[in-house]
Formats: sequence, structure tokens, C-alpha cells
Amino acid sequence: MKAIRVHRQGAPDVLTYEEVPRPVPGRGEVLVRVHAAGINPPDWYARRGLANIPAELRPEITFPFTPGSDISGVVAETGAGVTEFAVGDEVFGLLFRLTPGVMNGGKAYAEYATAPVTALARKPVSVDHVQAAAVPMAGLTAYQYLWEILKPDPGATVLVNGAAGGVGHFAAQLAKVRGARVIGVASTRHEAFLAELGVDRFVDYTATAVTEAVRDVDVVIDTVGGPHGHRFLDVLAPGGVLSPVFFGDYHRDRAAELGIAVVGGQVRSDGAGLAELARLIDAGRVRIGIDSVFDLADAAAAHERAERGHIQGKIVLRVR
Repeated sequence: MKAIRVHRQGAPDVLTYEEVPRPVPGRGEVLVRVHAAGINPPDWYARRGLANIPAELRPEITFPFTPGSDISGVVAETGAGVTEFAVGDEVFGLLFRLTPGVMNGGKAYAEYATAPVTALARKPVSVDHVQAAAVPMAGLTAYQYLWEILKPDPGATVLVNGAAGGVGHFAAQLAKVRGARVIGVASTRHEAFLAELGVDRFVDYTATAVTEAVRDVDVVIDTVGGPHGHRFLDVLAPGGVLSPVFFGDYHRDRAAELGIAVVGGQVRSDGAGLAELARLIDAGRVRIGIDSVFDLADAAAAHERAERGHIQGKIVLRVR
């Protein structure tokens, strides 16, 4: 089969399109003929050697590797003991796990990928494979934050920083599903997109500092991270929750003094969670934003687009 491989860390041009052996499903796994693969930040972080992750938390990367964790496709073969899916079923899933010291990607940038059945769900019937492949990592991150970690009450005010991005646009919509009032922070060009998603208030960070525009928020979901993440302490009400999705400086001592909890998490594969997301998508309660689509062979161009930033929704590789 054809797949993308990374033989050394570097710029997007280290992504090579080459022939590799087709994988064989083991017990409890299926072989998926991949129709589309979603692109996520860990893909380009790994390609660059994870230099943006603190050294003490940086997992080991073994070269060469095939990046990618988000797939949508059709079951082509079943392994021993599999009863949940049959050949021909349309499925999508997150093939990713982060264990101490080791980052295990799902090898999704390929024509075929093996997957444990517990990581898969049936593809939403109302969307195509390209849209479905945009969901798993970003959608599950937002879902697990809002349903398992934060659980905001109906009527709570939830601010999403980076609300137009992959995790952000799902988090904004899922907060609305939970009955929250949602404030979306993004740049100017995303205002109409976020209005279509149902965001109650838009803050253009290029024109107005969020610390000047917002006060007394119950929950902040910061999908951006970085050295200035602590500024959101000034927009939270006492007893509020600041929830980072990526590494940042959140001044945890000051947060404790203010009575603000800083609580995050790590996304995990979850077929049941994906099934619930599929239900919400088919019910029209969650929309999938697609920034751009590239052929598998053009993965380097897709990573170049990712590194320019200001992404609206997700970037997806189409596997022809």
C-alpha cells in the first residue's frame, strides 16, 4: 500500500509518499481501508521532534514512522474475535494513545490502517468520509473535557479561546449542547463562522484584549496555550475553572489564591464517545468545519498549511 513516512525530523518536506507493507489486523482489531485521514497538531509536533513539549514530558519518537491518528473508512478485514463490525461497515476512529515516555500514533496517513474495535464507531450517516475524519481527536477532546472533566451546568458561561480551530469549534458547539452561554475568542475572519455555530458572543482578539472585554466567566477552555495563558485568570469569576488543552503558563499559585481551579486532561480513544458525537452530528446539533482538503500524496502541503495557522475547523487528507 501507499503511506506517508517520516525518516527524520524536520520541515514538511520530510513527509515522503512511499510503498510499505499492508498491516494485518490482530485479535480484537479490524483492517480499515482509509478514505480520509484527519490532521492534528501532534502530527506536525512529532515531525518536528516534539521540541515544543517540555523536555521532562517529551515522549520518545522512533524513526521512521507513519503519522496520523484520525481515520474514516470501510472495514476491509476483521481480526480474530471481532463481532462488533463486519467487512463493508463504514467506521471512523481515533488511533492514538500517549503512554509515559512513548507516543504511539495510529499510522493513519495511509491507504490501510489497523484499529482496535474499541477505538471505532460507525461513521455518521449524514456526512462523507472527509468530514468524518475531521472529528476524532478534536471532537473527542472537546467531548471528554465537557462531559467528563468540566461538566458545566446549564446557564454557565463558557469562554473558548481559539474557538474557530479544531478543538475549539467542537468545544463551542458541545458547550451549547450542554446549555451553556458561549463566548468565542478568535481573529476577525472567523466571526461569521462562529455565528453560524451558535456562539453567543464573539471577541476579536486582534481588536480587543479579552481581559478588557470579558469578566465573571465560569469556565475557560484555552485551546491555544503558551506563555500568556495566565491572562484568563482575570476573566474568570471566583470559583471558576481554567481548562488548558495544551501546555502553557497558567500561574497556578495565583489561580489558587483567586479560588480558580486549573484542570486539564489528555484525550483518549473512545468508540462510545465517538458514537455519541456521531449521533449529535446526524441530529444536526454539531457541525464539522473543514479548513482545507489535500490528497494523501500532498501531505507536505497540508502540513505547510497547518503551520501557517489561523485554521478554521480541520485539515484533512483524502485517500483516493
